[in-house]
Amino acid sequence: MKIHLTSVFVDDQAKAEHFYTEILGFVKKHDVPVGEQDRWLTVVSAEEPGGTELLLEPAAHPAVKAYRDALVQDGIPLAQFAVDDVRAEFERLRDLGVRFLQEPLEMGPVTTAVFDDTCGNLIQIATEPQ
Repeated sequence: MKIHLTSVFVDDQAKAEHFYTEILGFVKKHDVPVGEQDRWLTVVSAEEPGGTELLLEPAAHPAVKAYRDALVQDGIPLAQFAVDDVRAEFERLRDLGVRFLQEPLEMGPVTTAVFDDTCGNLIQIATEPQ
């Protein structure tokens, strides 16, 4: 068994597509209309185009707002992405205007940082433990 797809709820799929592809550097994998306004919109790592897909899922379900608001209020990231060098990625993203809530922080064998994805979520980047 392996993880094939996971999702993040987003307020606006077009805005999320721009942020996740143009700013974070993911690559669009699927973009299929669903209904009148929504899309089955997935992105993947440019380094692993056949890897795990991230669904940029519309945040329309009534439970989503309370769930995400509570996570953001408590500073809890919805997802974590692995990077080779958190400090370098922090600098790159900050230079692109990404707002960080936690600057790089060493936590035992990993370094983490947390940013706002502009779509309603906090995302953590981290180095993989060596």
